[in-house]
Amino acid sequence: MGKSSISIWHLYLRLATALFCLALSLISAATIARSQTEDLMGDNAADPVKLFERAQTAHARGDLERALALYRETIKIRPEFPEAEFQLGNVLSALGRLEEAESAFRRAVTLRKDWSLPYSALGSLLARFNRDAEATQSLRQALKLDQHDNLALRVLANIRLRAGDAKEAVRLAQAATNNSDAAASTWLLRAMAERATGDKAAARASLQVVLKTEPENVSALIERAELYADDGDLEHALEDLSALERTRNSDKQILSRMTVVYERAGKPDEARRIAESAGLISKEERTVDGKITVIGTPEEIEQANSEDPAIARKALEKLIEKNPRSAMLIARLGASYRAEDPRRSQEFYRRALELKPDNPDYATGYASALLRDRKFGEAAVILRRVLSVSPDNYLAHANLATALYEMKRFSEAIPEYEWLLKTRPDLAVAFYFIASAHDNLGEYPEALVAYEAFLGRANAKTNQLEIDKVKLRLPSLQRQIQMGQGAKRKP
Repeated sequence: MGKSSISIWHLYLRLATALFCLALSLISAATIARSQTEDLMGDNAADPVKLFERAQTAHARGDLERALALYRETIKIRPEFPEAEFQLGNVLSALGRLEEAESAFRRAVTLRKDWSLPYSALGSLLARFNRDAEATQSLRQALKLDQHDNLALRVLANIRLRAGDAKEAVRLAQAATNNSDAAASTWLLRAMAERATGDKAAARASLQVVLKTEPENVSALIERAELYADDGDLEHALEDLSALERTRNSDKQILSRMTVVYERAGKPDEARRIAESAGLISKEERTVDGKITVIGTPEEIEQANSEDPAIARKALEKLIEKNPRSAMLIARLGASYRAEDPRRSQEFYRRALELKPDNPDYATGYASALLRDRKFGEAAVILRRVLSVSPDNYLAHANLATALYEMKRFSEAIPEYEWLLKTRPDLAVAFYFIASAHDNLGEYPEALVAYEAFLGRANAKTNQLEIDKVKLRLPSLQRQIQMGQGAKRKP
């Protein structure tokens, strides 16, 4: 064979090799693209049941955006799928897209009128908007379909308690606590309703159930301390107040109630110390005898500390008219709106910060309201400023961890959750978020360790949702680790 033939043969080989490599790269690219879209474009893309199952898996793993897309695709293929509409509503609610969630729950109710869960979910959502009349109608329908619907019982009990119907609130709360897995929060609601009816013995018994499983439950401790103070049992009231201080809670409403109990227990110096350390008052806001100064009638001050938000807000507004420069009162009003009207809460906290710009607690409260409004970036900036001057501020660390996690900045969120665990080693849910963050980063071995740590510490009454998600995720995670999948964590 001549040189010319050899050259042509080599050229042919090089061309064949290049074409082969190109084919491989095209196959590889196609495989990657297919794996990225297999949920929506795979072999079972037209099967709404299998799409729904994939959505459930993503939902359980905490990948809400993916679950949202899958639920929507499921409904696109099968428009009359009430279970998918219901779960779509749950995801939208978790993402803070409440108006869309309401629409999804209403579609689920329309598609399946004999199912209690969409009714109770809709009622719970409406209660968050203070649309109590509509919420009550939906919740009562849920209980008509299933008298043991625990969510409906709890939310309706809370609505009736707010409306001043303590007797029905007790009946509903008692029904909710008949469930052996009733959460501590349900027993606390029952105690508050029993106290409102004047049945102090029953309220104390219910609080004992809460504190048996959660010895540092802040709301239960303050409720019991107030009950002890009502009965003149100052020794036990002071014991509960001491326990409250050990929790290092920074909630303004709780701290304000603590100052009142200290005053009633004949401890004005302790009341002043709590109020000053929490930023409720400054040193110039005192009377000569050391008691806290707020211009207002005793009735207004008592109502400002009411458990009923409507009563407390009305009293706070009157007190602010008389004390327009009181940052403490303005921040208290901001705190009362934080859960249900975060934008209004932000306005009050902003006003408080204008009066006391160096107060880290007001800044943290403002950031908490921003979080509720899903303004995670703005909240994170404020919280980092707070931590620069108050590095041990527990609430600021907790809120920053949430903001970073929600922004999917998982590698930054992990150290914040780890800081929380150093301060509160018993905070089981922090292990869950650490695990989920590692999972989302593809750091599967670290995720497995943290998930197992969470399961070893989790309380079935308070962490059942997360427990279910982890149990659903673990088998596939273990398979992925066995197959060597996942990214290695960077040092």
